[in-house]
Amino acid sequence: MRPRGPGLLLAALLAAVLPLAGCAQSVDPLERLGKKAAEGVRPHGPTAQPPYRRWGLAAPLAPAPRPSAHPPTTGTAGPGLPPVVSRVRTRDRVVFLTYDDGAEKDPRFVDMVRELRLPVSMFLTDSVVGPGYGHFARLQSVGATIQNHTLDHPAMRGLPYAGQRAEICGQQDKLRTRFGHRPHLFRPPYGTYDTTTRYAAADCGITALILWRATTDPNGTLTYTQPPTHLSPGDIISLPSAETSPMTLRERTTKTLRAAQAQGLTVASLENYV
Repeated sequence: MRPRGPGLLLAALLAAVLPLAGCAQSVDPLERLGKKAAEGVRPHGPTAQPPYRRWGLAAPLAPAPRPSAHPPTTGTAGPGLPPVVSRVRTRDRVVFLTYDDGAEKDPRFVDMVRELRLPVSMFLTDSVVGPGYGHFARLQSVGATIQNHTLDHPAMRGLPYAGQRAEICGQQDKLRTRFGHRPHLFRPPYGTYDTTTRYAAADCGITALILWRATTDPNGTLTYTQPPTHLSPGDIISLPSAETSPMTLRERTTKTLRAAQAQGLTVASLENYV
């Protein structure tokens, strides 16, 4: 018999190897179906739920426009004193989300702020935040701003100047140590203040006292300090801590965002306007 040439030997080897290689591919239809199912649940795949739906909104939030602010609504006039602002006069169809005290420290709220890119302002009270400043550092890292709400949450009206100054400046120092900057906005607890409050705030580096035109109750329903009884451009909204609320802070925020969207409004950063 004549010896086989190299070409015939190579063909014989390929004929032997290829069926074995084919056996490495599973022919089990159930196994293949399982692999396809696993590929279909990738968190960032084409079937991933968009963030606005994950947080209970029917449509994405419109991007905030470039600010075109007008002079804010102010309280009692006074030379060199910071204004008292409950609503910003602006043609922009925006509202502002502000949060008080710092009692609620839901880590999922951080995810909500990050995923929806919510420009929120946190007014913190030292005695309420307690050891939870790390939570607000995480909020700051995803875009929240940190502002002043006193050391101990007293009603400011009627307190002597020294006491009011200690409450405001003391929290300024705490927040600078914790977050690396001194806030320029201050919310007086319970929304009460007097001229002494404004002098003390000015001496502590505060440029505006921030009140609100709309606030949420424990059920997330908006109430208003003056007409109209719906959200309007420039409204400052307060979402206070409500540990006894049947709704989480995330749920109350979602309800507020839905109300804003129903009026054709979106959320902007208060610090860009005041």
